[in-house]
Amino acid sequence: MSELTIPHVHHRHVDLDGLRVFYRETGPTDAPVLLLLHGFPSASHQYARLLDALGTRYRLIAPDYPGFGNSDSPAPDAFRYRFDTLADVTERFCLALGLDRFALYVFDFGAPVGLRLATRRPEWITGLVVQNGNAYEEGLSEQAREFIAHRRGVPGAEEAARSILTLDVTRSQYEGGTGDPSLVAPDGWTLDQHYLDLPGRKDIQVELALDYFSNLELYPAWQDWLRANQPPTLVLWGRNDPFFTEAGARAYLRDLPGAELHVFDTGHFALEEKLPEIAPLIDDFLARTQK
Repeated sequence: MSELTIPHVHHRHVDLDGLRVFYRETGPTDAPVLLLLHGFPSASHQYARLLDALGTRYRLIAPDYPGFGNSDSPAPDAFRYRFDTLADVTERFCLALGLDRFALYVFDFGAPVGLRLATRRPEWITGLVVQNGNAYEEGLSEQAREFIAHRRGVPGAEEAARSILTLDVTRSQYEGGTGDPSLVAPDGWTLDQHYLDLPGRKDIQVELALDYFSNLELYPAWQDWLRANQPPTLVLWGRNDPFFTEAGARAYLRDLPGAELHVFDTGHFALEEKLPEIAPLIDDFLARTQK
């Protein structure tokens, strides 16, 4: 009988000067590290199956940002919800855990958080796994551009941002663009909506939605960092993503000609449907590039 190995996944909090940040961790402590940064409107639970798939070979760590999942969610009048601030917290999280050499998995909101971190701490980053995490103007669909146009002071912006925080929209982010929706477990969007519906959480998401334009202003700096540093990079993309188009995936090759690109016939949350295809690619990438 073959030996079946399944990792233990720890569920912990770290206190950052009174702000409790939840995270999941698995894998040998001396193994190469992959830091997984989640998207909207999700949390670290989106990586649960990936942690099971790769956690015997690598140390995987997946935090929840403030205002998401099981992390603390101070009210917007007590905490400034901006992408800069999420990057600040992620940087402090890494310092608290002693993480100073790791590959980054960036998805959706994780791209602006992670690329801010990379430009601040380039010596920490040993590689990138980019999954539907945009850093190029051509990767923005018309729907994404309409979302980004919702800025503070624009009439109707707050109402428009709040209108997407519904179960129907949350579910559509998971199932939209998939080839076989039966492969997408309902637990993801159900849990995301549970968190969104907690007191005060929608106010937090509105604050971040109205700050999304700040990411576009940093695209040139992130592209400069990619060109200058040439990190080993694996780009994974669901081509039917309604927000971030396939052109955004291919744009990485302009600055990272040595990057490896794989495009899948699925939607935004590509891991939900394509984990059996994606996990071996990540395994192979980490085995080749992370020593």
